[in-house]
Amino acid sequence: MTEDVPPALHPPVSLALAKAVESVPAEAALPGGSRYEPKWDGYRACALVAAGGVSLWSRQGKELSRYFPDLVEALAEQVPPGCVLDGEAVVWSGDKLDFDALQRRLVTSKAGLPALVREQPASFVAFDLLAVAGHDIRDAPLEQRRELLEQLAAGWTPPLNLSPITKDRTQALTWFEELHHAGLEGLVVKGAGQSYQGGVRQWIKVKRRQSVDVVCGAVIGPMVRPQYVVAGLPVEGQLRIVGRSTPLAGKDARELAAYLRPPQGLHPWPEVITEATLNRFSKDKGPVTLTLVEPLMVEISADVAWTGNAFRHSFRYLRPRPELPVEVVLRL
Repeated sequence: MTEDVPPALHPPVSLALAKAVESVPAEAALPGGSRYEPKWDGYRACALVAAGGVSLWSRQGKELSRYFPDLVEALAEQVPPGCVLDGEAVVWSGDKLDFDALQRRLVTSKAGLPALVREQPASFVAFDLLAVAGHDIRDAPLEQRRELLEQLAAGWTPPLNLSPITKDRTQALTWFEELHHAGLEGLVVKGAGQSYQGGVRQWIKVKRRQSVDVVCGAVIGPMVRPQYVVAGLPVEGQLRIVGRSTPLAGKDARELAAYLRPPQGLHPWPEVITEATLNRFSKDKGPVTLTLVEPLMVEISADVAWTGNAFRHSFRYLRPRPELPVEVVLRL
């Protein structure tokens, strides 16, 4: 009898989550000892290999199968029925991950998708196993699930890949420092003794961040008590909005307010924009009112994820940089 996906794992599957921290945890920080993995810059994807076929599902419960026919085919050929895999769908451009190319999968027309699949094939990187041979193994500790996953992946060929893992923090720190050049966002840390708990932030993620000088061209909220910084950078010769900060703490708001002035002359930005301008992934399409200011250089801390011409995630405001002339930095 052919094994099938356990009924408790019929889609949509609740996936384990991670909470963000600032530094890489110690080797003994999590139950059973810490296990360190790269944080892939792609789409989280749960692969269900059922007796009746393969399907891919996002963390939000959206079916992704039709966007990744190359992955569905590879999973059907190389993974036996009755398996459920947790992993990431990614696209490589040369030796670097290409999130923009991955995102095009979801917006390309049905007629245009085959060409895109040929020109920029996707890969699936598996990092956990939730079911094998029709058995739900989520209650087993990570160490056992990983051993079964490695056995399952022993004969895989691209586009299926096994995510690397280490219990050596020194090795993990090397990955953290070096692999961002390939587009990886940081590290995910799990406990070797942890079971798999869907919907729970049981793992830890550490994102690599960089300090960047950007232009504060507007704020959200009054100039005397700004709530968010709206940042700009030069794109194709123009000052374009590239993101928004996290909410400003009281001290930071007061510090920044001391340097904010009304615009002197014509400002390149409108006073009302859409939420999508600040966050292209937001489902909120409503208007956002900006308080335009005379452009001021500020220093921010942002993670390395960049999509199109904007930061993918909100950044942190660090400090004003009034000593930096805007015209010089932007080469205007």
